[in-house]
Amino acid sequence: MMSEETLVQLYPYNTFHIHAFAHQFAKFSSVDELKSLIKKYPNTTPYILGGGSNILITENISEPIFKNEIKGIEIINENEQEIYVRAGAGEIWNDLVNFAVGRNFCGIENLALIPGSVGASPMQNIGAYGVEIKDVFYELEALHIRDQVIRNFSATDCKFGYRESVFKNELKNKFVILNVTVRLSKNQDFNISYGALKQEIEKTDQQLTSKLIAETVSNIRRSKLPDPRVIGNAGSFFKNPVVSGEAFKLLQEKYPGIPSFPFGNQIKIPAAWLIEQCGFKGYRLGDAGCHEKQPLVLVNFGNATGSDLLSLATEIEEKVYRCFSVRLSREVNIWP
Repeated sequence: MMSEETLVQLYPYNTFHIHAFAHQFAKFSSVDELKSLIKKYPNTTPYILGGGSNILITENISEPIFKNEIKGIEIINENEQEIYVRAGAGEIWNDLVNFAVGRNFCGIENLALIPGSVGASPMQNIGAYGVEIKDVFYELEALHIRDQVIRNFSATDCKFGYRESVFKNELKNKFVILNVTVRLSKNQDFNISYGALKQEIEKTDQQLTSKLIAETVSNIRRSKLPDPRVIGNAGSFFKNPVVSGEAFKLLQEKYPGIPSFPFGNQIKIPAAWLIEQCGFKGYRLGDAGCHEKQPLVLVNFGNATGSDLLSLATEIEEKVYRCFSVRLSREVNIWP
């Protein structure tokens, strides 16, 4: 049911636990409610809020914020090999993972415990442990904010890239994702090629299932990453930079121990390694800092402002560039 409020404290709605206010805040749980809200604020572009796990709020928000609470997870089609599951954009992503692994469907078990909503998953092309949402994505429905027409997007339409999609680029702030359909496998088709996951799986003598993989991934994530319910964070703040083979050879000559892995005809470098070499692992200035186990994760130790964390991010970016001539790109969206 739609609800509207003014001067809403956003602390409960962002995993960085930033104190800031929204001048207009509303929740919608259906397309009709969303359309009504859009008509009510015709001359502004609203911010669409999902799980709040991929945003950094740097000041009070004067534009309206609409929180997507469209729910529902259902099987809409299947054949002998595949099953199609549609989830409302306001569903918690991990609830969709649990729905799948609880029924022995395969494909998204590697993406267990990623925070955030279903609607954010294709926007970011979320990925972990060798799998990305694009690997199982079938289609989504989204409402165009200005003309209020619902459009279907295929994987090709979404233009998926590394933590990228059309919704972060040319269609940014133009559509509201309503639901997402994934195509999962009924067969025992697993991907445990990722090093840390493979090592943990090999320690167990249990039968390999999607549930076992999801549990293993969840345990790894809990051991390495801070729980946003305990300490404010938005997961990985930066993407792993991608460089040409030629640029990587120059870096390798200067830093023989630099880790890497192939990415098409380019090379991907772990951003965490670069940040750690610059001395930021466990770094803290006031209540803004980098996590002691994973420097890729910026954390709010209590009362950091969004501006404090943004300043830290900028400092990290500048030092990494000075040391390695490599530019870091942010995964987290900065509001406003």
